Amino acid sequence: MLNWMVWTTPVAVFFTCIGLMLAGMTVWEIKQPTTLRKGFLPLATTRGDRLFIGLLAAAYINLAFVGLARKLAEWFSLTQEPSVWISLVISMAVLALIMRRG
Repeated sequence: MLNWMVWTTPVAVFFTCIGLMLAGMTVWEIKQPTTLRKGFLPLATTRGDRLFIGLLAAAYINLAFVGLARKLAEWFSLTQEPSVWISLVISMAVLALIMRRG
């Protein structure tokens, strides 16, 4: 059934993080409704807006990393392509930054 996608450990961790964030945000929104706030993003956003923007940014970072992994190995003279764990850490850090300061 799920053979169409390569379910490696980093991919499973990434999607588990997304699921946990969505569940947590749902509970948080029910307990304490959000208000519009202006951060470094060029528009006033709610927590949900920032989560959506952050998830998009995380997805693009992971896709870019996968697409550039071979080039990164060439540029830095690595013996093998860098681990996708690096992109997971970077994308989650960017997501946290957007949620906190965006």
